[in-house]
Amino acid sequence: MGCEWKLKTSDEAAEEGVFIERYDRIESLYLTTGDFSALQQMNTGYPQQTRTLIEDMLKIGRVNEPEINVKFLNFYQDSTLQTIISDAEQQYADMDDINIQLTESFNRLRSLLPNVVAPQIYAQIGSLDQSVVVGNGMLGISLDKYLGADYPLYLREDYGYTEEQRRMMTRKYIVPDCLGFYLLSLYPMPNDGEIRQTERDMHMGKIQWVVNRSMNQNVFNSPYVRMVNRFMQSHKDITVDEMLKRQDIR
Repeated sequence: MGCEWKLKTSDEAAEEGVFIERYDRIESLYLTTGDFSALQQMNTGYPQQTRTLIEDMLKIGRVNEPEINVKFLNFYQDSTLQTIISDAEQQYADMDDINIQLTESFNRLRSLLPNVVAPQIYAQIGSLDQSVVVGNGMLGISLDKYLGADYPLYLREDYGYTEEQRRMMTRKYIVPDCLGFYLLSLYPMPNDGEIRQTERDMHMGKIQWVVNRSMNQNVFNSPYVRMVNRFMQSHKDITVDEMLKRQDIR
């Protein structure tokens, strides 16, 4: 299967706003009822999203395998995953507040990085692995990773989530994560030889500083974010794009 996506220009995206496509609702319908029309809609209306979910996230096979639909359905019959599907659909029945945040944040991001075009954003339900997946002009939000810091399944020892991890597995971190992972896809971690941990932390500090500016709030406040802020305050002639590409921030 294949498809061609035409990305909107920055002006078009700004005018129309940034909205989350509810792929998760069709996915949920198929995985809880086995509704064949829902499966058809997943395959025809969202072919790339379905391929990414099955092949890259769940890793249960190829989308063109003869029995992949049965394998996909059976995978989610686990009682834990069925509970997650139900809870995610209840918690995220309405995502208007997140759509507003995304629109406002991407508008601010474009003022910092004028050439950035918002990706096609959709919601899905995974299996407690990746929070956000980015690729081919699309960004997928896994609602199963944002059910609340005190969500019972997150507290189980066999999942091994730390308190710090659970603190960020909430609704309010969806937009920061979308911005952060998308920026990382545009400005990836340097990979020229072995990169030191401090270099990784600095690169993340730069990404998080841009996220803070895009959201107009201090979501992240690490020493590296503060270092970037001091640098940008004293180097007002440097653009955000140049800052993100530099490795000599002190």
